[in-house]
Amino acid sequence: MFRLATRFSAALARAAQAQPACSKHTLPDLPYDYGALMPYVSPEIMQLHHQKHHQTYVNNLNVAEEQLQEALQKGNVTKVVTLQQAIRFNGGGHINHSIFWNNLSPSGGGEPEGDLAEHITQDFGSFDNFKKQMTAATVAVQGSGWGWLGFNKQNGGLRIVSCANQDPLEGTTGFIPLLGIDVWEHAYYLQYKNVRPDYVNALWNIINWKDVQERFAVACRQ
Repeated sequence: MFRLATRFSAALARAAQAQPACSKHTLPDLPYDYGALMPYVSPEIMQLHHQKHHQTYVNNLNVAEEQLQEALQKGNVTKVVTLQQAIRFNGGGHINHSIFWNNLSPSGGGEPEGDLAEHITQDFGSFDNFKKQMTAATVAVQGSGWGWLGFNKQNGGLRIVSCANQDPLEGTTGFIPLLGIDVWEHAYYLQYKNVRPDYVNALWNIINWKDVQERFAVACRQ
């Protein structure tokens, strides 16, 4: 058993040496000003959410990946395993928020068109049914998490899924994320207090269906 662990550690070290150093993750710019989503999301929330919360996920992900690289080089299996939770949480936070910002737009709202609209009607009966189901699933998230509209690569269908904390949709379920709604309290508490349904309902006024449609088109080609 000791020899097996030693060989595994040596293999990890060789793999790490063969890999180029990872480039640093950076905070993406928003495609609009902090005040552009008023009155549905306040400038104060947007600035704190983007500059503080998302930036923290980016910073912590970079630290965790540096530590992972070092652990791989040393063949430290225990450290590699220990770091998985930090990478999942902070990596998920970075992935989720990078999608979320683009899922919103000051010129958003309304309903989707084209292929996406047809698939929503096919899978949920109507856009109104879809909206009600996604709102209910998102509001019902216990504690902190996300509500998602995802694409099932296995059958080409759309699925409404909730994920806890910062678990990334694709990494957790295999579904490709199309539309995400953040229901961590830092996303809405300063404006909506603890009335999560009001916040979720307000977001439908600024959903960027063009972005969601583009993600759907890409997902269909995979």
